[in-house]
Amino acid sequence: MTPDQKFARYVKISLVGFILLFVYFVVADMYLPVTPQARVYHPVVQVTPQVSGRVNQVLVNNNQAVNKGEPLFLIEAAPFQLAVEQAQLAFADAQLQNQRLDSSVKAIEAQLAAGNAKLHEQTLLFDRSESLLKKRSISEQEYETISANFQSSKANVAAIEAQLTEAKLARGQLGDDNLALRHAQNQLAQAELNLSYSTVTADTDGKVANLQVSSGTFASKGQPLLAIVANKADLVADFREKSLANFALGSRAKVTFDALPGQVFDANIGSFEAGVSDGQLSANGLLSSTENSNRWVRDAQRQRIHINLEQPQLLSKLPSGARATVQLLPESTIGQWCASAQIRLISLLHFIY
Repeated sequence: MTPDQKFARYVKISLVGFILLFVYFVVADMYLPVTPQARVYHPVVQVTPQVSGRVNQVLVNNNQAVNKGEPLFLIEAAPFQLAVEQAQLAFADAQLQNQRLDSSVKAIEAQLAAGNAKLHEQTLLFDRSESLLKKRSISEQEYETISANFQSSKANVAAIEAQLTEAKLARGQLGDDNLALRHAQNQLAQAELNLSYSTVTADTDGKVANLQVSSGTFASKGQPLLAIVANKADLVADFREKSLANFALGSRAKVTFDALPGQVFDANIGSFEAGVSDGQLSANGLLSSTENSNRWVRDAQRQRIHINLEQPQLLSKLPSGARATVQLLPESTIGQWCASAQIRLISLLHFIY
């Protein structure tokens, strides 16, 4: 065989190999999809003080594991303790004020009873004077005096009743439903709540990260001072849209992590993301804009799916942002064998890169 014939044969073999690889990649992208665009995400909780004050003591270190409710740092509590004492005094003052108002109500009720008794006496005198006047047994001057006293008694009773109504309104309801007591109780509860906020605790189980506080630091309300990387984790993978056409919830998958080369883990599709940011329109008052592209074939849109590992505890051991490669498995036996071989090869390549 001449060199030209050998070269021609190598070219033909290369072309056939290229065509076979091309066909394989096209078919694999539809039925054996794999993506290196996968990450482990841990929820990150910002720890933000809910009151302002000087930090007295920091109880944790960076990367320290903490449990939910565990104290992280202490804010100087003296101002909040004084506020609690002030609120307690206000509550006691409200109780004392209610007692004064109760005494005032009783005194006015006694005045009203005396006024009603006087009015009753004047009513009898007035009725008797009218009959005596008709008989000319009393003078008109005496009758007018009696009538004036009767009207004065009526006005006095009305005035006392108004005072009693005003005193009862000032007193409010009896018991714990009294408005003044409720205001004082609310202020006391707020002061006690602020005092509890002087001990900043963890909102979730996880690890401390980016600790930016030390003793003497002034903590401002609403200003994050550290973060907690939660133990709970989620594995997400981005696939081209067409690659997901033949898969549904529960479809089997295999995963390999860059941090664990050579190891392949069983998994399944847990959920499909509802959408991506490219599919979100903002109502900003402007007209919608169209996509401009001169490319004949545009970049494929990727969709996100969530993967459930059959060993979920593994994710909690990996740091947030850990990279992974996800291989989806078709229903056919041959396809599963090819997909398993494909992800196994990728896991071995992680020893190199």
